[in-house]
Amino acid sequence: MEIFALGEGSYSVDATKKFIPFNPELDSAKDRPGSLFIHVNPFLIKTDHDLIVLDTGLGFKDTRDELLLHQNIRNAGFDPDDVTLVLMSHLHYDHSGGLVVERNGKLEPSFPQARHVIQKQEWETGLAGKSSSYHKEIFEASQGATITFVEGSGELIPGIRYELSGGHCPFHQVFWIDIEGTKVLFGGDELPEPEQLIRKFIAKYDMDGRKAMQLRQEYGKLAAEEGWTCLFYHSKSFAIGNVSSEDGEHFTVTPA
Repeated sequence: MEIFALGEGSYSVDATKKFIPFNPELDSAKDRPGSLFIHVNPFLIKTDHDLIVLDTGLGFKDTRDELLLHQNIRNAGFDPDDVTLVLMSHLHYDHSGGLVVERNGKLEPSFPQARHVIQKQEWETGLAGKSSSYHKEIFEASQGATITFVEGSGELIPGIRYELSGGHCPFHQVFWIDIEGTKVLFGGDELPEPEQLIRKFIAKYDMDGRKAMQLRQEYGKLAAEEGWTCLFYHSKSFAIGNVSSEDGEHFTVTPA
């Protein structure tokens, strides 16, 4: 198994939930009062049988009008058309924007050959368009893709489990991938940064902050005890890490 972080850079997000690129070497946080600053890391996993994307980033393009996600996959040595699975933790815009790409003024699926795995009720929430965290037009354009709607928790294929967790948003899911002797945990926005695992942290942007914190503790304990490599979608330092703990409550995270 090969694992790649497909970093899309840092952004500020204000009350309007607009994502604006932020370069800490050139930009000042003081110029963006009231903003949350995040980093965005979709992931790519290559196994003997599949090329897997885990969450799809913002869907922004580079200066050549190329989807950043597609170019990052090429930079990793693969062709975006060869992606076979797209695993979605949830559908908030910063995770689902790259599900589609604009070509000739029209949105179309970014990975038309891939099977997309989405919690059914999360999809229904996004398609309803009742929250600004979801961009309805993305899901309308994605309906031409192959989508496997799942409910609750279960096994997708041998070696890949999905678990309805519901801490960050009601139908958030995490993925446990145990293939070819490597164990990988993708916790989406319930395990977004190593720092939130190292210190007990209740985030205001989680639907149920206390539950999300408790889930992080559970994930950290399992990762330390069973050797799961963790993928941190919003990490500003390192996106792929290993967890250790002496007591099951306090954690150390090091780059994998």
